[in-house]
Amino acid sequence: MYEIGSALLVFALLLIGTGVGVMVKPLLPEEHKAHETVQLIQLVIGMLVTFAALVLGLMTASAKNSFDTVGDDFRTYSADLIQLNATLRQYGADASEVRQLLRAYTAAAIASTWPSEPRPAGDYYPKDIPAENNSEKLEDTRLGDMLNLAGQKLRQMSAPDTFHERLLDQSMEQYETIVKARWKLIEEAHSKISQPFFITLAFWLFVIFLSFGLIAPRNALALVMITLGALSIASAVYVIVDLDTPFTGPIVISSQPMRDALAHLSQ
Repeated sequence: MYEIGSALLVFALLLIGTGVGVMVKPLLPEEHKAHETVQLIQLVIGMLVTFAALVLGLMTASAKNSFDTVGDDFRTYSADLIQLNATLRQYGADASEVRQLLRAYTAAAIASTWPSEPRPAGDYYPKDIPAENNSEKLEDTRLGDMLNLAGQKLRQMSAPDTFHERLLDQSMEQYETIVKARWKLIEEAHSKISQPFFITLAFWLFVIFLSFGLIAPRNALALVMITLGALSIASAVYVIVDLDTPFTGPIVISSQPMRDALAHLSQ
């Protein structure tokens, strides 16, 4: 809803700016409607349009890069889970409890982070994690407790020989990597768009469409084109905000890497 709200706010702001310009235009003295004045307004509009286009382009590239980074980190995180499971499987039956905890954690993470997708089958994991905010789901205390318990059980294991001792040391290193990766994903889940920067961009766009209202002819076609322009910019803002929140909205990180990890953990 945050993505839709941001887009609607920008769309309404641009239409309000246009409406103000249209209403003010008839009230201006004739000298303010001279050709030189209109040319000056067009030059200012061109400057602001250039600035706004550059900022929108940079914001789109930044949001896309952030989205791709989170996706890559999730694939790495899933691969780390698979590697830890493979090491524990080599260790033998003594590591089965840790593997079960990791399996339950992975299934719960999938179910809570992607609630609109089918949940993993089975009743071996909690399914009542709150669904208010996806970034908060990643940081849910029960998910953290499950992962911490797996680490606690891992530390309590004692190796009977040198071979198992090496596997246990390797497992601990892999577990620590997973914990660090989890907190990195939690931090990356939060929006990175600066609110003052976003407000400044919205102000520029407001001024641009106010200028459009001042110089546009008062006919239906002109108003329709301005409305379509406002709608296009609002849709660009929607995409930027959606990419900047990788676990909410229509554009989300794929759950397939985590589902692949769960498949390995279930073997």
